[in-house]
Amino acid sequence: MALTGFAVVVVREDGRWQCNALEAAALQDLDAAITELRGQRTTGAVFGLLDVDDEFFVIVRPVPGGVSLLLSDAAAALDYDVAADVLDLLRVEVPEDEAIDADDVWPEGDLGVLADVGLPPEELQVIVDEVDLYPDEQLEMIAHRCGFDSQLAALLEKQVK
Repeated sequence: MALTGFAVVVVREDGRWQCNALEAAALQDLDAAITELRGQRTTGAVFGLLDVDDEFFVIVRPVPGGVSLLLSDAAAALDYDVAADVLDLLRVEVPEDEAIDADDVWPEGDLGVLADVGLPPEELQVIVDEVDLYPDEQLEMIAHRCGFDSQLAALLEKQVK
């Protein structure tokens, strides 16, 4: 089953942001996303933004010795393998289907994943808590706060055409 959404690599080098598309497989396969992100040749910050089916988002950031992750909605692990893979890497149990309400939304992972590029954990928590927004809108807020919103918008505009 093909998923909708987008997968983007964000790179900051020499004070300038760049956004490029990741392979479509990154939306379904967390390992594919991590491998592609680790393959980026840069001395600056590198992270991935995954908007999966307009249901949730994942921030993936390779770090020495592993990967830092943030899943916007842990309950998504019930329906999406990539979300379940995030919880697996975080060593968090997938929630029981009967134990959650359809309106339950909670993040799992590192809210400080983007602190060094201008988004403190408290502000990222506020964005994640905006459950009335779609994941792409939340990622746009993140991009705006960090300063790469125009680069992200330009990339997404190209992908739509």
